[in-house]
Amino acid sequence: MSAVQELQDATDLVDELAARRLGINRTDLRCLSRLSARGALTASELAVAAGLTGGATTTAIDRLERAGLARRVRDAADRRRVLVHLTGQAERLSTEIWGPIVDDARAELRRFTGAELELVERFLRHALDNQIRHAGRLRGGSS
Repeated sequence: MSAVQELQDATDLVDELAARRLGINRTDLRCLSRLSARGALTASELAVAAGLTGGATTTAIDRLERAGLARRVRDAADRRRVLVHLTGQAERLSTEIWGPIVDDARAELRRFTGAELELVERFLRHALDNQIRHAGRLRGGSS
């Protein structure tokens, strides 16, 4: 558990420094992360993905647009829908900030066997489920 806590703290520090470098707050960074991982989303989809209220999401999108990191675009397939996209600037800065981290992680992962990687992935999926469950508990949902 000590190693997990240290990893969480180090990840938290990287996120704090990345948000500072981007000139945004941590909530906005979480929205950028969800857009990066999932691609363009509607505001309501982003709200669910980031664990935010609709109003907080709208405010975050407004800030991200002002920072030049996201933009609202009408969905070509359904003109009633508006999707939030990352900008080229956001993608470039993300690559600059997290690209070396990803490269180093891939190099480390190549040192593991397939069986070891399956075990690590299983642990991470269980840890993720645990975090999601307790985020719900702390929000006042089920325990």
